[in-house]
Amino acid sequence: MRSHFALLILFACLVSIVFAALTRDGGREQLRFGGLMFAGFVGSALVAGWLMYAFSP
Repeated sequence: MRSHFALLILFACLVSIVFAALTRDGGREQLRFGGLMFAGFVGSALVAGWLMYAFSP
């Protein structure tokens, strides 16, 4: 994989799965928490990337 975005998606997916499995007990809770974490990782990375691009010289 050479795309930074594809690696971001892969990282966010794997970390969200592991954290959801470790911190939540029920399957429905794990799915919800994992989805929220995934969205948080991807969303915050996109916002940070946009801010770095907007303020670059």
